[in-house]
Amino acid sequence: MDDHTSIGPVSEWVKRWSKIVPSGGGVLDVACGSGRHSFYFAGLGHSVCAVDRRSDLIASFDKHPNIVFSVCDLENGFWPFNGRTFDCIVVTNYLHRALFPFLISSLSSKGVLIYETFMLGNEVFGKPSNPDFLLKPNELIDCFAKELTVIAFEAGLVEQPRRAAIQRICAVVGGYTQPGKIEI
Repeated sequence: MDDHTSIGPVSEWVKRWSKIVPSGGGVLDVACGSGRHSFYFAGLGHSVCAVDRRSDLIASFDKHPNIVFSVCDLENGFWPFNGRTFDCIVVTNYLHRALFPFLISSLSSKGVLIYETFMLGNEVFGKPSNPDFLLKPNELIDCFAKELTVIAFEAGLVEQPRRAAIQRICAVVGGYTQPGKIEI
């Protein structure tokens, strides 16, 4: 298997909450870019559907048996996964608010949403700086807590992998019923 460490580090938030994704479950990596989270989940034994609008990325995914890559512009008003559900949906460094309802409806009955992206305040640290691409205060929890059970939510400044203002949430369908304490 190819070494994919050159595509950037896996988000610590994603690593932390990947532990509650049902074993072997299907994962959707939204706006996957070079695939750091797709390859991470595939390495954990999950089948992964990676989606991005960049067709030049296809070749880097073709050799991995647990990843199916789809080219799709998710901002054109078409959700390509109607009728499909996933045990985990991962979104990092991407914001298109119109997708929020589709993310919820595409989670399986034990589905986990892991979302991490930039919020207002990030403009002082660089891109993205356009307020259209920055979450408003508590926006992730305000949007997803109505339909999902929030396991964890954070908002504030991070230093790694670079200084940024971010929000991140881990939420599940129904209640959290996994026995024992979550080791983070």
